[in-house]
Amino acid sequence: MKILFFSDVHGIINNLNVIEKEIVNNKIDKIVCLGDLYYTGPTYDKDYAINSKEVHNFLTKYQDRLICMKGNCDALVDIKASDFPICDGISLICVDGLDIYLTHGNEYSFEKNRKFNRKGILVYGHEHIPYIKQDDKMIFINVGSISLPKNDVATYAIYENKQFIIYDIIGNIVDSINL
Repeated sequence: MKILFFSDVHGIINNLNVIEKEIVNNKIDKIVCLGDLYYTGPTYDKDYAINSKEVHNFLTKYQDRLICMKGNCDALVDIKASDFPICDGISLICVDGLDIYLTHGNEYSFEKNRKFNRKGILVYGHEHIPYIKQDDKMIFINVGSISLPKNDVATYAIYENKQFIIYDIIGNIVDSINL
């Protein structure tokens, strides 16, 4: 199974073409959006193509294979207007004998792991910084942000055959782990 993870779109469509290219060219089985879909907040310094309706249409197009998490910036009105379910808190995917927990990252993350006492893999966004970290029980994978990276490189991740790889939008490997 090939799973694509991205997070923190914030209504910005600039890099959704990269996600679409991955979905089409690499035969992605599942798509996981880890929250902060539409909300954009204050005006940003850079030129962003902000279009929450187009983000909604993009996600709706792939709803048959989409798992979507609620982010801290996702409003109830946006969730109700979406044509696909948006999960709050934590979800679980079991694949290849692995427990992969999904969340946005504002409640559970590497820094907040004391609140999440499980074994497995926790995948999230929220911090807008990609990384893979481990402790004695968990592997923590932050996929970064597809739209508003804090380190100037937009990122997403792909899981396949017990391997996670975080890519930037140019195709460079940012981090990876074999499980």
